[in-house]
Amino acid sequence: MNICITGALGHIGSGLIRNLNIPSLKKVHLVDNFFTQRYASLFNLPNKPKFIFHEMDILSEEMSDIIKDSDVVIHLAAITDAESSLQKKDLVETVNKKGLKHVVDLASQHNCPLIFPSTTSVYGSQSKLVDEKCNDLQPQSPYAESKIWAERYLNSLGQRGKLKYSIFRLGTIFGYSIGMRFHTAVNKFIFQGVTGREATVWKTAYNQKRPYCDLNDAIAAINYSIKNSVFDNEVYNIITVNSTVKGILDVVKKYVPHLQVKFVESKIMNQLSYEVDNAKSIRRGFSYRGDLNKSIRKTVKALQNINCEVTKINL
Repeated sequence: MNICITGALGHIGSGLIRNLNIPSLKKVHLVDNFFTQRYASLFNLPNKPKFIFHEMDILSEEMSDIIKDSDVVIHLAAITDAESSLQKKDLVETVNKKGLKHVVDLASQHNCPLIFPSTTSVYGSQSKLVDEKCNDLQPQSPYAESKIWAERYLNSLGQRGKLKYSIFRLGTIFGYSIGMRFHTAVNKFIFQGVTGREATVWKTAYNQKRPYCDLNDAIAAINYSIKNSVFDNEVYNIITVNSTVKGILDVVKKYVPHLQVKFVESKIMNQLSYEVDNAKSIRRGFSYRGDLNKSIRKTVKALQNINCEVTKINL
């Protein structure tokens, strides 16, 4: 089996390519345009399977030959910062819509199943626990809107029998990888803490619940989908825990006890509180072993010698 991973050097991709658990896997095409310059994600890759790196934009015509040589496409390439997407609408349009369409059309053309990571941000503010049947989607950013657009495009091809896929609505990803970023909650709070800064929290968000996904659970879901051919044109919520921001900060403070909180304004998410159900994915055979405490501890340990004293006795 050969696979293609777009956006392969990012937070999820850099962890995935070091933890592929697919016995028949022979070749992995890594596609990334170095937009975020995560060169380190290519360091010390496993000896097997065979990795082939393509410094390439997903809109390139050369993508066709790569996907033609693949049995599965994992389409991770995207603009993922929800808040900054308000100032990057044109870029979101290019990457998250035009780029997605190009990759998906090629997958359809070459009869190649596809895994697409959407986001639980499509749900927006909800008063009750929501699952995949929720039709009242309330995206709060161009990023979330682009993911809904992508889901609908995949569905349109699937209904015509032109594409097999799985859509994973991922909670906010947390957890260590060599290509990780620090623009989202959990990871952002950790980095702010170990560098001696205040944790910046959107006003009103402190006690609101939102869904989060351990990187290990996201990787496990991808591996499981490929190994078990879960390309049933369904949407699955992939989340580890629903937590308040306060709950996350309490865990970070176990390892960075001097962390202080500063409340700030944001154009989005000030009223965004919701909990997401992952029961459908569990019924389908997906499993969850992620742990917020262990993940935060691991990331703090990797950063423990930067600026701020941490409680090393607990690491």
